[in-house]
Amino acid sequence: MLDKMRLCLCVGLLFSSAAVASEATVTQAMQAKYPGIQVESVTQTPIAGIYEVFAGGEVLYVDENVDYMIVQGRLIEVGRRADLTEERLRVLTAVKFDQLPLDLAFRKVLGNGKRRLAYFSDPNCPYCKKLEPDLAKLENVTLYIFLYPVLGQNSYEKAKAVWCSSDRVKVWDEMMRKGNPPKTAGTCDTPIEKIVAFGRRQGITGTPTLFFNDGRRVTGWIPADKLRKLLDDAR
Repeated sequence: MLDKMRLCLCVGLLFSSAAVASEATVTQAMQAKYPGIQVESVTQTPIAGIYEVFAGGEVLYVDENVDYMIVQGRLIEVGRRADLTEERLRVLTAVKFDQLPLDLAFRKVLGNGKRRLAYFSDPNCPYCKKLEPDLAKLENVTLYIFLYPVLGQNSYEKAKAVWCSSDRVKVWDEMMRKGNPPKTAGTCDTPIEKIVAFGRRQGITGTPTLFFNDGRRVTGWIPADKLRKLLDDAR
């Protein structure tokens, strides 16, 4: 019995020492890869090979070499500084471009219009307005604009006025780029309800939401250079 107790004690000390060594390895890797961040603690989690790191007031989860990191539910590849969760979501939420209800959108053609980009936008969405100047600078693309008024009744009334206007592109540009709302109310039939219903089925919960020709989806404002790259890659 005494020998068994000694054996158990030795095994426990061995595993304890290994855990301490691994935690030290994590600390060193964090300091090497993120020298500007103060690591306050490293703790082994119940999941083999995954460690809790408390640093900068946040809890992170990393592997022993800090090649990967889970931050706020997102898996990050540290070497590339790439959000793997975002990359997978783009694949998993992709929609084939021709499966979009393009007949419910209005079109804006830039240059020869050979490339295609669709986006869902709310008239009162600040990030939609921020995106518009960058969209206007794109070359040789047809923009399919889906009116997606999800921010309230005022958004709906503006969207309806745009659709019912004689020149939808002009009225849209005046409102989104210059801040001039439509001068007349919308009194015609619109496809807005159908667009909103489609968006809900596809899980479109925020604006702007963009769909590229290869089906990739991006939600939210993106910088102009990233927008151009995604458009180029989607050919």
